[in-house]
Parts: sequence; structure tokens; C-alpha cells
Amino acid sequence: MNFLETYQVMPSLPAKLEGLRELAYNLYWSWNSDIQSLFRRLDRDLWEDTKHNPVAMLGRVSQEKLEAASKDDGFLSHFKRCSTNLKNYLSSPTWFSKNYKDLKNFNVVYFSFEYGITECLQTYSGGLGVLAGDHLKSASDLGIPLTAIGVAFKDGYFQQYLNSDGWQQERYEISDFENLPMELVTNKDKSPLVLSVDFPDSKVYFQIWLLLIGRIKLYLLDTNLPENTPENRQITERLYGGNSENRVRQEIILGKGGIKATHALGINPGVCHMNEGHSAFLSLERIKGLMNDFGLNFYQAKEIGVHSNVFTTHTPVPAGIDVFSLELMEKYFGTYYRQELKLTPEEFYKLGALGQTKITNFNMAHLAMNTASNINGVSKLHGDVSRKMWASGFKGIPLNEIPIGHVTNGIHIKSHLAPEMEELLLRYLGESWVEDASNADVWKRIDKIPDEELWRTHERRRERLVAFTRKRLIEQAVARGASSREIESLREVLNPNTLTIGFARRFATYKRANLLFRDIERIQQIIENTNQNVQFIFAGKAHPQDEAGKKFIQEIVQNAKSDNFKKRIAFLENYDMNVARYLVEGCDIWLNNPRRPQEASGTSGMKVIANGGLNFSVLDGWWDEAYSPEVGWKIGNREEYVDLEYQNEVESRELYNILENDILPLFYDRGEDNLPRKWIKMMKNSMMDLTPRFNTARMVKEYVQKYYIPSWEKKMILMANDLQKTKELSAWKKNLTDNWDKIKVISAKSFANGDNVYVNQDYKVIAEISLGKLTPDDVEVQLYYGPSEERANLDNNLVENMKLSGGKSSGGVDYFIYEGSIKCVQSGLFGYTVRILPKNDLMTNSFELKRIFWAGQ
Repeated sequence: MNFLETYQVMPSLPAKLEGLRELAYNLYWSWNSDIQSLFRRLDRDLWEDTKHNPVAMLGRVSQEKLEAASKDDGFLSHFKRCSTNLKNYLSSPTWFSKNYKDLKNFNVVYFSFEYGITECLQTYSGGLGVLAGDHLKSASDLGIPLTAIGVAFKDGYFQQYLNSDGWQQERYEISDFENLPMELVTNKDKSPLVLSVDFPDSKVYFQIWLLLIGRIKLYLLDTNLPENTPENRQITERLYGGNSENRVRQEIILGKGGIKATHALGINPGVCHMNEGHSAFLSLERIKGLMNDFGLNFYQAKEIGVHSNVFTTHTPVPAGIDVFSLELMEKYFGTYYRQELKLTPEEFYKLGALGQTKITNFNMAHLAMNTASNINGVSKLHGDVSRKMWASGFKGIPLNEIPIGHVTNGIHIKSHLAPEMEELLLRYLGESWVEDASNADVWKRIDKIPDEELWRTHERRRERLVAFTRKRLIEQAVARGASSREIESLREVLNPNTLTIGFARRFATYKRANLLFRDIERIQQIIENTNQNVQFIFAGKAHPQDEAGKKFIQEIVQNAKSDNFKKRIAFLENYDMNVARYLVEGCDIWLNNPRRPQEASGTSGMKVIANGGLNFSVLDGWWDEAYSPEVGWKIGNREEYVDLEYQNEVESRELYNILENDILPLFYDRGEDNLPRKWIKMMKNSMMDLTPRFNTARMVKEYVQKYYIPSWEKKMILMANDLQKTKELSAWKKNLTDNWDKIKVISAKSFANGDNVYVNQDYKVIAEISLGKLTPDDVEVQLYYGPSEERANLDNNLVENMKLSGGKSSGGVDYFIYEGSIKCVQSGLFGYTVRILPKNDLMTNSFELKRIFWAGQ
């Protein structure tokens, strides 16, 4: 049965409350506790039942309550304050408007497969999505001219529940877009704006949903349209659902469809930021558009695209990257690359490869890297790991010079901060941290907060966490048909005055969620210490196909039920942003024990910092650069193991030792006032040192200054004067690559000629070089030198540019003379060589072309 037509029913709001609709449809409320409390005040139970969704709430709240609220002076005063707050927020000057007021027409389009904005929007699965959501919130706070593109997944990510044996089950809840804080983009006649992308057998149509994230617009693409076949309607049905072919179809919608959407919406993308490789097809669509608009060939158009694309990789292992078969790519892109991009199969498939001589698949991270001149990992360590992982694609280039940088992740503090802690911070720090939390001087004022106030505020959040956990455990037990005796016992799980340790994240095996239980007797002894109690709360989902991850969950749940750990260990089902909020606001310790170096960054531990929580973690991801003994605890000392069982044994023992001998004694070291003064000092140290460093205000500003604006400026140069520089750069690159193998270093000799060289002297070198058809303007000639015995340690090696000092001709061949000198600053045995790099002011870096010539190669 089909309806003849559909119609939208809107909530009927009293005239005095009409502005509630504007508050509900701007997700600024998701990080404004005052607006949240306004909707909660309207109907507390309904606020919870709708998963904190004000749009659904306004549609369901009784007319009587709305009328009563419209006559309640207290509610109206609160409502007026919230409306004024939003208006002031949207109209006030920002960091960007103050610092870049002369930057005209600059804009960024941010692409991500998932966005974690708030719990009622099932557009995320975990940390990647929450990071993307926090990126948008800080971009809004800072006033960055940024637009975001994603996919409107009807089912979102799976909802988790456990059977009586503790085994994870999955169910999917269909999202009712019409009752979410999002609106359909329409044409002038109010009909939906519908666009299409060409697929092998047909066009696939999609519509666009708009979400307002403060000042930022997020557009989500949706193929669930009657114009599409049932198969094509399901493309945007489920986040990370389906097989490899469905994934490539989803990524075509995100990448190619996303670029089409920006143009239809009147947005000319200045800089495109690919948050992971899912959206990398956008680079092909951008190139196609430049070819058509300006009559360029593929390589000329690619120059503009490359220099205005930013690619952020989040995975430290090749297995985490989307890779498609050549047959699948031929099916979906064969006509496209031949007719639209004018490429041969060899040229096209090289775009999805990085240095391989034999191409067997198409790698989306490689496509992103080949079409973006700015590439970054998400922590300092992850930048190092990424350079190692992709070193084979940069042959001959020293590992530490491979052009993959890093911008360490952060979190949007207000989105993860307890209301009570926010009130305390506003009282002692002022308001400047709210929109820009990266000012370290502001956070030094934490030291002025009385210990008593900070501790009582944190204790209240721990009490609320325990109450929330008990409530959720009872709901879980009722849902699976537990006995009344079991349900009653759950009312006494956990103690609000006990040291509480949280562990919540995706249950991938490398995160080792069960490491705590490696030695059951040892952890039992620690837990049963009546003088120094400790309790643990776990949460997290395993991927539906990850049987090992599900076994980890089952092991924890069964331990929690055992007599040894009953009332001291809890597992909360269906980990989402709401569960995470209670955990990060109330835990004393955040535990993280991944197998180094497989945690690219991790952000959950950052969320406890401003809430007064402390971190206890392996030195991996962000904690590798954040740790010091004054702010938390570490497991291990940056070791990496081949024998994983041995690693588990060593690091589990260290976990127990630190917990028993350091953490517990410090927490329970109380004076007559029952305050753990030394613990509170560490809380303050963590808040003062780490909060201004690990937040998305700092992160987004770093993207703006390090990548967005330089990319924009390079694009403007390439677009100027009828794309003159673009054509010149493309021709220069072709000439250089065609003639690179003609370079020769004829000789390189020092002035020392065997004589001793002393500290503070210059060691001078002269090199004679043949450049073939290239000129000295095309290259940079350098001395590369360092300690001879430590030459494998690239961080010890240095570079000095050599200067052209003359030339000569012999036998019709031109030779160029270069001179350089090395300052001898310490004694010992040193070595040098000569290397040659491409040189062009328009290149982002010297290794962009992956060409390097070493003397003697």
C-alpha cells in the first residue's frame, strides 16, 4: 500500500513561544546547557524519551503544557535569555573576522562520512564522527567560513544490546528526518532540490538535508527517493553497512555528489578538506569541473585541485583503509575516466596507488594522497607512523622528510563539559575560553579555584554517574527479562564515594579492553582492598563482524556478574554520546591501554580533562605527547613488541602495579578535611596544562593557519591571469619528470683533501653536476650530512643548500659547479653526500613530485 501523498504536520506553538522553533533547529543548543535546560524545563520526561531532541519534543509535548509555559513568567524570562544568547552568538565578532578581515571569498568545504553532533542524530559510529562534529562546532565558535558535507544515513549506526549470555546483538532504528533538527533543501517553489550522479546503469538521484551547527551549515545527502530503484534508495540506508560495492556507491555519493551539491547550493569550494579517504572521489569531480570550465587537460586541472585539497588520515594500519578491486572501479569509473577525465587505464589506476609497480587494487587513501598537497596525521606519533606506513610510496626520500605532517586532534570542550563544572569555570576563569579554549594564560586561573569547590563539583558528577549507571543497568536487565532479585541487586551497584575508572571506546581488539582481567586473582585482590576501593565502568561497541571484539565484551560482562566483581564492575550497553557524557563528566580516571602504536590519536581521554578527570594510558596517540608525571600515569615506556602475549603480560602487570601502588594510595590520602589534596593538585595540573592544548579551537586554528589559508593562497595564484601559473607549473612538472633521470653528479670533493678538520671550522665541498635538459632554476642542490655511525638515525642528519658558483661545457654537455660548506660544531666522525631536489616556488614542498637524486645512486 502506498499513500496518495504525504503532508508535514508542524507543532502548534503559542505566539509567545514561536521562537522555540529557531532554538530547536540550530544545533547550537547541543553545546549550550542553558538552552538544553529550557527544553528540559518544558517536559523533563519527554526530553529524555526523545533522546534530547527538541524538534521531536515540540511535536509531542501537550498543547496544555505549551500554553502553560507561554503564561509562565519564569519560563518566558528563561526563553528570552536563550534567544538573546543565540542571536548574540550568531552576530558577534569572531577570531576569524578579527584576524582575517581582509581575506576575501575564502571558504572551506569539509567532507566526512560521519558527524557526531548530538545523540539524537545517528550520523556517527564513534570517535571519527565525534571529532568531525567537534571540528564544526569550533569552526562555528571561531567564525571560520566553512561548509560541511556528509551523508544522511536513514538507519545510522547500529544500536547495541546484550543477550543473557553477554553476547552483543545489533538492531537498527530508522531515523525520522522530519522530526530531527534538520530541514530539506528546496527550490524557490518549495519542491525538494534533487540532483543526480551517473552510475553504470542509471542516474542515482539524491536530495539534501540542512543542519545548522551554530554559524556552520552541514548538508547531508540522501538517496532515499522514489525516483531511484530500491537498490539505489538503500545506498544511504546504513552507516558502514553492506558490501564493498555498496561502500563504493556511498563514497561516490559523498565525493562526486558532494561537489555537485556545493555548486547547486551556490558554493564554489575554495579549499576541500577530506576527513579520511571516504570522500576522495571529490578530487576527481573537482578536476573534471576545472577541465570543463577552463578548457584544461587533466594534469593542468589537477594542479589546482591538488593545491587546494587537504587530506587527514585517521588510521595507523593499512587494514583500516578502503580498498576496491580494479573490476569494481572499472564498473563505476571506466566511462568516467575515459570520457570525462581523458585518461588511459594506466593513468587512472595510478591515482589509487602509491609507488606500486604492479597495481592490483584501488586505495582510497592513496587517491587522497595523490590529489592533495597537504596530508596530515592526527597526532605527532601518528604522523611518524603514517610516514613509515607509506614510505614505499616515497622511495629515496628520508623518512623524516616524507611530506606527511600532523595536527593533533582535540575536543570541543563545552560539548563534553558538565554543567556544574562549566559554572565553576565561568566563575573563576571568565568567558573567553568558551569560544576559544586555546589560550593557556586563561587556564592558569584554575589554580585560583579553591580545592574544596573543585572537589565537591567533581564528586557531584561522580554521584550522578553512579545513579545513571544503576538506572541503565536496571533498564538493561528488565529488557532481557531478568529476575526481580537480580534487578533489585543492581540498585546497589557501585559506590558514589569510590575511585571510579572508566573505559569506553570501540571494542577493536588492539584496544585490549580485557587487559584488566588478564590476571583475575591480582585484580580481585586490588578490588577487594577494603581500605582503598576501586570500581570500573565499561562501555563500547564491537563491529558487527568483529567476533573477537564481541568476545571481549562478553568476558567483561561475565566478570561483572561474577561474585568476585559484583557491584564493582559495570558494562553499559549501547555506548553513545549521552553515555559518554556521563562517563567523562564523572570518572576519576580514564583508562586507555591500546597496543602501541595503533591508536592514531584517541579523543575520549581528552574529554575528562576539563571535567577534572585524570588519564592512565599507554603512551600512544595524543597521550604520547601529553603525558608528564604531574598530569597522569603511563603504561609502558614507548616499547613496541613482536610477541603480543608477552606485551600483554608485561603491560598488565604494570597496570596493576601502578593502580595498586600509585593511584589508589594517592586518591585515598586524605587529611582531616577528607580532601585528597595531592590528587586535587594533579587534577589542577592536568586542567591547566592539557585543556588549552587538546581542544578543537587550537586544532581548527592550526588547520586554518597551517593548511587552509596557504592552500587558498596557492589556488589564487594558480587561478590568476587566465590560469597562467597553472599551465606553467603543469608544463614544468612534465619537463622535470621527463628529464629527471638525465641528472648526474660527476664529482663531489672537499677542500680538506684528507687534512684534519677542527671544531668551529667550515668543511667545504664542491660538486660538479650535469642536469641534462634541466636548468639550475629547476633544482635545489644540497649537502646532506651527519654523524657517520648514526646515519640511520635520520633526526641527527642535517641539510645545507649549495650555491651555484659557475659552469663549463665539454663535448656539448653543460656542467654546473656548486659549492657548499658544513659548520663543524662537534668532534667525531661525520659523513656527507650530495642530493638534488625539484625546486619551484609553487610547489607545496620539495617532495611533492616524489623525485630525489642522491649522488652515487
